[in-house]
Amino acid sequence: MSISVNGQSVVPPGFRFHPMEEELLTYYLTKKVAPQRMDLDVIRDVDLTKLEPWDIQELCRIGTGPQNDWYLFSHKDKKYPTGTRTNRATAAGFWKATGRDKAIYSAAGSSRIGMRKTLVFYKGRAPHGHKSDWIMHEYRLDDATTPGNNPGNPAAGNAPYYSGASSLMGGVAGDQSSAQEDGWVICRLFKKKTSPCST
Repeated sequence: MSISVNGQSVVPPGFRFHPMEEELLTYYLTKKVAPQRMDLDVIRDVDLTKLEPWDIQELCRIGTGPQNDWYLFSHKDKKYPTGTRTNRATAAGFWKATGRDKAIYSAAGSSRIGMRKTLVFYKGRAPHGHKSDWIMHEYRLDDATTPGNNPGNPAAGNAPYYSGASSLMGGVAGDQSSAQEDGWVICRLFKKKTSPCST
């Protein structure tokens, strides 16, 4: 059952949305790329190049209570048609990857199900932007668990990972080259807590 009115999420009082990383990957993202219907329509599709992180707060709000993190689906697009880099620039700044990608494993610990990339938002233009407190965790499915790449995955479906719901014919089945930097991802956006200054 979808709970949405005019594209806005409507949830009952007391509803809290705190999915684990495994749930983000194996339920939400897998269903998104398959594509399959979800029980609740609580995660919105967002073009990260058209919105600033502070605008995402209201757009991706779930319920009416205080919220410390926001979830969204985003379709990653290449910065250049012939390149592999992802376009992460907005009107006011850009998202910059930091550190190494972290592997996400199933609860049983037996198999890798996806990867998590950490990005920080910088105001201004690269390479002279100013670091902000906005952080984003970007989750992508592992190639082996990606719908269309693993016949043994019951939720796999037939659509290649890098194909969006509006363009299911893009890419060639089995072509893994664009899977890493082009396709659907699920993101968790939050603001880094700053410690109060002692006087």
